Amino acid sequence: MSAYVSGFAGLVDRFVSYRKAAGVWNEGCYGLNIKLFDRWCAEAHGPGAALSQEMVDGWCARRATETNRSCGTRAYVVKAFVEYLRARGLTDVDPPRIPKPEPRTYVPYAFGEGELARFFEACDSIVAYKGARPHVIRKLTLPVFFRLLYSTGLRTTEARLLGRDDVDLAHGVISVRESKGHDQHFVAMHESMAGLMSRYDSAIDGLQPSRRYFFQSPLTGSCYDQSWVGRNFRVLWRRANGCEGPRPVPYELRHNYATANINSWAGRGLDALDGLAYLSKSMGHRHVESTLGYYSVVPGLAGTLREKSSAAFDEIVPEVG
Repeated sequence: MSAYVSGFAGLVDRFVSYRKAAGVWNEGCYGLNIKLFDRWCAEAHGPGAALSQEMVDGWCARRATETNRSCGTRAYVVKAFVEYLRARGLTDVDPPRIPKPEPRTYVPYAFGEGELARFFEACDSIVAYKGARPHVIRKLTLPVFFRLLYSTGLRTTEARLLGRDDVDLAHGVISVRESKGHDQHFVAMHESMAGLMSRYDSAIDGLQPSRRYFFQSPLTGSCYDQSWVGRNFRVLWRRANGCEGPRPVPYELRHNYATANINSWAGRGLDALDGLAYLSKSMGHRHVESTLGYYSVVPGLAGTLREKSSAAFDEIVPEVG
């Protein structure tokens, strides 16, 4: 029985099956929004109504409470759905126009000296109260999970959704299938991180022998949700560094990974451009321009590149508005 209720539920099923088979399906983003679109169409236009331009345009129009970016997140799966149908001659509806995202003005948190060391000490000092199984799993999981974010630059969602089969412990390579851009990419772990992941896998296997996810909740039997990441990060950060001043979020570990890598290229001149290409692929950026944004927060390296590349610098690294 279909999980969808609109008059074109069968087409949605075909689309979802196709995307899953192609390995480009994200249940958290794509899955949720296609269900919301399907239900809205059934409620607003009737449960038997065929897909129409009015439905697509009505759902994908930016709402007064939305930014362009959030509208795009909601509407992108509908665009992909319509394009799938058009490519197979199943509709003459035009894909929606996705509004251009607003420029980001966010500046990543700059970790102070000793803050990260104290944070990981707090991770390693977690107490498993009375030896209860969920507490033992939490004690084992959090130090490894946050070190993985720190050492690989994975997005928090990518790390949460890692399946056991996605982590090649023998070669130290992670296959990221559930990604922001829905494009699979690979991340090579440092040998110390690969060793830690291997030891974790052996230890947690005794507590969760049939787990599907590499990091799996003992309460739900599924992956951890985003609130689990944020909640535990806040508790450990306050324990390690107090409550005063600005506080980072877990995603800052990804930013730190990028800027730390870029800082390590100082003095390497144009060899840094090779590093940029590798970093962009490792971080799962679809376009290298996404990685270039980090140069704005590493002015020392930007100056080095300007000196080495002269006028070509302005073509390589555009001005940040």
